[in-house]
Amino acid sequence: QVQLVESGGGLVQAGGSLRLSCAASGDSFSRYGMAWFRQAPRKEREFVALSWSSGTTVYADSVKGRFTISRDNTKKTVYLQMNSLKPEDTAVYYCTARSPFRGSYDYWGQGTQVTVSS
Repeated sequence: QVQLVESGGGLVQAGGSLRLSCAASGDSFSRYGMAWFRQAPRKEREFVALSWSSGTTVYADSVKGRFTISRDNTKKTVYLQMNSLKPEDTAVYYCTARSPFRGSYDYWGQGTQVTVSS
């Protein structure tokens, strides 16, 4: 069982930066792919970025070059550094853990709100 708690959301002006954190509890954190998703009002939840302990990272095209995902397995924490923020980045951001065996996102945090003003 893995519990995830996000933090770091808030209100920022367009062009600004925010850093989200997701602290995990439970075992085998390093085995999981750790990812961020987001959901804007009246839209489907969408993938943002994924990090494996091997160093492999994957990004949505919409955030490439602006967002950076990283993880610290000793602290069981994953981060999302968001730069050059745009109003369309406004959403609730969710941290999730992906099973290395099933490929499914088995655990989710409660989400943190990011609002980018124009």
